[in-house]
Amino acid sequence: MQPLERFLRQEAGSGSLLLAAAVVALIWANVATGSYEDFWKTAFSIEIGSLSLEEDLLHLVNDLLMALFFFVVALEVKRELVYGSLGDRASASVPVAAALGTMVGAAVVYLAVNLAGDGEPAGWAIPIATDIAFALAVLGVAGRRAPPEARAFLLTLAVVDDLGTIAVIALFFSTGIELAWLAGALGVTVAIVIAQRLHVRHLSVYVALAGLLWLAVFESGVHATIAGVVLGFLTPARPFHPRQETADVIASQLKEIDDDPSSEVSAAAMWETSRLARESVSPLTRLEDQLHPWSAYLVLPLFALANAGVEVSLSGLGDALRSPVGLGILLGLVVGAPIGGFLLSRLLVATTPTRLPDGLDWAAIAGIAPLKGIGFTVAIFITLLAFEDNPTAQEEAKLSILVASALAGVIGLAVIWTRHRRLGRQAPSGTTPR
Repeated sequence: MQPLERFLRQEAGSGSLLLAAAVVALIWANVATGSYEDFWKTAFSIEIGSLSLEEDLLHLVNDLLMALFFFVVALEVKRELVYGSLGDRASASVPVAAALGTMVGAAVVYLAVNLAGDGEPAGWAIPIATDIAFALAVLGVAGRRAPPEARAFLLTLAVVDDLGTIAVIALFFSTGIELAWLAGALGVTVAIVIAQRLHVRHLSVYVALAGLLWLAVFESGVHATIAGVVLGFLTPARPFHPRQETADVIASQLKEIDDDPSSEVSAAAMWETSRLARESVSPLTRLEDQLHPWSAYLVLPLFALANAGVEVSLSGLGDALRSPVGLGILLGLVVGAPIGGFLLSRLLVATTPTRLPDGLDWAAIAGIAPLKGIGFTVAIFITLLAFEDNPTAQEEAKLSILVASALAGVIGLAVIWTRHRRLGRQAPSGTTPR
């Protein structure tokens, strides 16, 4: 559970920075609109021989830094698949069903609203995404009123949601595929696998290959963030050396230092000991521990600062929420997602031998499900992909995402607090409800 606890702690801590960055972006965009837009349109260009890359600061954040975010997401997904909750079918079934139900429910509601209102069906994937940092921050506000098991359930739900989001981005938001560059990306991927089989361990080799993979994917027409996903799933989940054997060797090294404490012997033995200790921890765990803080405390707040700046007015907000795009996102996140997740998980338990995870009841699930409607970061990211050439729809979607995420958090908190009060009235005197 320790990796899970570290992940949850960092994600929950990131929520306050995300909120601060979003507030700063909103103030900046409304006080100095021209300054905000001009800053993020600052252009960068890199020329390597005949190859020229030109990006503005906004796309540098969205295409390059978000590749790091999705790399960390892929690491977490792989860890959960190999060692965590997704590796245990019995404990994973209900949150997996809840995640799928929320995604389907949100997408169906959005499509229904936009098809009926002659809107923009292309935005159907916007309300399927969850912002785990904000969702965990809301659970943190609930404190002891929420059962301890709710955090692990929500993380499993979010991991499945991330998998679905990754698949949607790869399948539906890749345009103008360049087969030559795609073949190059495949070649780099094969090179990474070969380097792993040859036991190449020097980090600089993989950093260079990662850069080439990102470039090839970026130029291929597949969204550049998929490069981070591929690298995450290729990262070895098992250490280079068995832990027990490594511990025995380290013990002998330390005994050697104790027997002959001369500086030369001690330095060599300690160097070898540190190398062995490092390589007895899997590359996946090491990279996740090193990069997750950068993703949580730098990349995501920068993304929020770059993308959450929209002009807000009562009339503009009303227009956005009345438009098919805004209304579809609002209802998809606040209504479709929680109802779909609750109903599908309830159906699974009713029709199969699956049971709820220990410590949770249906009232707790009803409180967790609305938190799936806190879309924010990834929802805004998909907005940029879905409405790349439609600034008006982008603005409507962003405003609706902000309002819907706040509503979803309030609804989730209200359900959790109501459940806690009800259990408190039913609990015997002197006991604390879970």
